[in-house]
Amino acid sequence: MMPVTVERAGQARRRERCHAAGMSIAAAYAEFAEREARGVSPAYERLAAAVARDEEILALLATLPAAKRQPNLLFGVVRFLGGPADDPAGFHDYAVANWPAIAAEMRVRATQTNEPGRCAALLLALATLPQPLALIEVGASAGLCLYPDRYAYRYGRHALGTGAPVLECAVTGVEPPARLPEVVWRAGLDLNPLDVREPADVAWLDALIWPEHPHRRARLRAAAAVAAAEPPLLVRGDLLDDLPALAARAPAGATLVVFHTSVLYQVPSPRREAFAAMVRDLPGHWLSNDAPHVLHHDGVPHPPSGAAYNVLALEGTPLAWVRSHGQEVTWFGPVPGRR
Repeated sequence: MMPVTVERAGQARRRERCHAAGMSIAAAYAEFAEREARGVSPAYERLAAAVARDEEILALLATLPAAKRQPNLLFGVVRFLGGPADDPAGFHDYAVANWPAIAAEMRVRATQTNEPGRCAALLLALATLPQPLALIEVGASAGLCLYPDRYAYRYGRHALGTGAPVLECAVTGVEPPARLPEVVWRAGLDLNPLDVREPADVAWLDALIWPEHPHRRARLRAAAAVAAAEPPLLVRGDLLDDLPALAARAPAGATLVVFHTSVLYQVPSPRREAFAAMVRDLPGHWLSNDAPHVLHHDGVPHPPSGAAYNVLALEGTPLAWVRSHGQEVTWFGPVPGRR
């Protein structure tokens, strides 16, 4: 037998790495189908389950950086480019035929889902803090979650606020707030902030909304109108390098609240830990709404079901389970401001 050349050995190692990556990508897509899309988006459940079994697309995904392989990003880019999202066979053919364009978009874009519905969960904590508030959102996208005082809410039979959008949330374990918070200053920090006055930016936000969710599209348009009427301060920057300077710009006499929703999972673990340490040292409060493994909360009860949930936490203390779009909150922790 002829000895294997160095080049062929390198090719073999690359194939092994791609195979291992494909296996982990397949597991991630299968989990997304089962825990996140099931019961929420039948189209994405079918697509994710099909990708998990599709060796050709898995191999293509394995050529991307690990942080650029997630289902929401792939599906959002395909829809942004005009591809199909309701038929696995059509999706496969489109993705394979248009992979260079898809990969190019996936490398430069991020899942900047700017879901204003998450304000319904954030409001439960924001309303308990000393008023007025100065808000900073880390990973703000277009800043639509910086307007919790401008939206209307419906917590079951309890209505709060007027106008549009109306954010509906099923909440258990805590009483809904009696009044909206008072926000006197709002700012966002993002590596690539989006502008709701730019049609291309709004088109990307629209592509990130799951196919069967026309109510979220209507909500996006209504929230974008609120933001466009009074655009927030959006700063292009890094959560570690640039947050302290932005926090220093908050007005005196207002309670500073630094918050983020479904953002830190995109940040490498060492930088996550450094961010958590830094934000605790800032004056004011830290409100987080991320997946339970991201900040390693201890002592949280089991989630209400097998669906995907975030943990709402204040100063690192877990308070509630929250569905990804803010549509459901199960409170289990202390209520801020109460003994």
